[in-house]
Amino acid sequence: MTTDQLYMHRALQIAQWGKGKTAPNPMVGCVIVAQDRIIAEGWHTEYGQPHAEVNAVARVGKDDIALLPESTFYVTLEPCNHTGKTPPCTDLLLAVRPKRVVICNTDPNPLVAGKGIKRLQEAGITIQTGVLAEAGKELNKRFFTYHLAQRPYIILKWAMTADNFIAREDFTSKWISNPLARQIAHQWRTEEQAILVGTRTALHDNPQLTSRDYAGKNPTRVLAGKAGKIPATHHIFDTQAETIALEGSPQEIVQNLYEKKIISVLIEGGKYVLESFLEAELFDELRVIQNPEMYFQTGISAPKIRGSWVSEKKIQENSIFFYRNSKSIIWQIPV
Repeated sequence: MTTDQLYMHRALQIAQWGKGKTAPNPMVGCVIVAQDRIIAEGWHTEYGQPHAEVNAVARVGKDDIALLPESTFYVTLEPCNHTGKTPPCTDLLLAVRPKRVVICNTDPNPLVAGKGIKRLQEAGITIQTGVLAEAGKELNKRFFTYHLAQRPYIILKWAMTADNFIAREDFTSKWISNPLARQIAHQWRTEEQAILVGTRTALHDNPQLTSRDYAGKNPTRVLAGKAGKIPATHHIFDTQAETIALEGSPQEIVQNLYEKKIISVLIEGGKYVLESFLEAELFDELRVIQNPEMYFQTGISAPKIRGSWVSEKKIQENSIFFYRNSKSIIWQIPV
């Protein structure tokens, strides 16, 4: 790695500490370097809280304050140039006036989109962009998809038996994946803004759709279909998390989620809902858990897998297969 790549790698590492907490904002890390050492670092910890650059500057020790004008800021995303929940980060950088600002990705948000870079350059600050840009795109694939495709980043997930069934015909089957794989699935819930199921799944499985087996926030629950079909006593209407009911085609549901500023959604079924999104090619990832030791022989068959295989992860006797929709905008955009 070059020196710039090394420090940007660290900025990307700490940016991930905001995972599941910053949406609809991106995850951002900032590392401040002077005299060949890190004098401070910070990350965007939570939506509505100070951004990475602000947190990093606040952590500069009193003995290092004088080094800021000769420092280099390594930031994973272009500093913002507009007022939202917090003031523009470009104002802070213009006040500090570092020698260089090294940026991983340009911000796709139309409110920023190069304006922050331009303002810093006009002030005489040296700017370099595109350092570890592919890693930055992967980090903020949800944020990029939301702004470039004008829809949430969509993950389809299901668990299936060795003979490719996701449920018994009478819906009596409860768990297919093992406890550890289910805990990982709960971790996934903490990382997305919303989780979606159809009315049949909500009715027959009565899922809680929370992240109770993993530390983190619960996603917003989305019921795709008619809420009136579900008894008011079912978990989806309890107070553990917010629930919204949406009707319509996958395209209409996705548009509604976009308008609600939801940048990512985990879709957990059932089969009709999963297949409708697959057929509409409205997905970015598939995550399929398979239990090779469980057979139903008959039942509700799993959806047909689409997309390109990415990787496999063993969770004890279970396997998790990851696939990617190569047609999705996030995998096609230049960095």
